[in-house]
Amino acid sequence: MEARTLLEALSVAERLKDTTRHCYTRNGRHESVAEHSWMMTLMAFFMKEEFPEVDMDKVIKMCIIHDLGEAFTGDIPTFEKTTSNEATEEELLFGWVKSLPENYAKEMLDLYDEMAKRETVEAKVYKAIDSLEALIQHNISDLSTWIPKEYELNKSYADDKVAFSEYLKELREEIRKDTLEKLGE
Repeated sequence: MEARTLLEALSVAERLKDTTRHCYTRNGRHESVAEHSWMMTLMAFFMKEEFPEVDMDKVIKMCIIHDLGEAFTGDIPTFEKTTSNEATEEELLFGWVKSLPENYAKEMLDLYDEMAKRETVEAKVYKAIDSLEALIQHNISDLSTWIPKEYELNKSYADDKVAFSEYLKELREEIRKDTLEKLGE
């Protein structure tokens, strides 16, 4: 990628450092989308041995790019995001991706398509990590930062996303235990 093109692409992606999510950090600061993506990527790196048949480099790429659309729209929590919000985000994101050099645009569009379809094991692992990271972050944050619906969501969210993997089901159960302990249940 040419130097100027790289700088322009990074300028867009950098917005995610200041784009906050509704989650909080351990110290009570709003988490950024970039921090969420970083933690997901680290999770994928640490899970390599659990999924020897999976192209974890591809999963890591999915984790890195999955929320780039929020550089244009901001973060809308999954339980509030509408199909209209998703369409707007996709339109803005894909417009930007198509402006990138052809080889990067094609790779990214192919990854986004695979992620959306969730048919490959790589896409399933990525989506499970995305969902689980949010639960983990909630458990790390102070309970006072939770909104009422998150009490139930943290107990049941992502069960469907991990159903294909014994390891991910076990991880989900450990996260659920942390949630119940946090809630005093």
